[in-house]
Amino acid sequence: MKKKDVSPEKRRYDKGQIFIKITAGILALLMVAGVAATLLFVLI
Repeated sequence: MKKKDVSPEKRRYDKGQIFIKITAGILALLMVAGVAATLLFVLI
């Protein structure tokens, strides 16, 4: 029964976690793309 009381807070926390994970994923992709572009420009 205590779990039912905690679930709304957990849902809000999960939404925040999902947003943070998506943002981190986008930043990681940009970093990888930047490194790849830098290597291409250096090698060419």
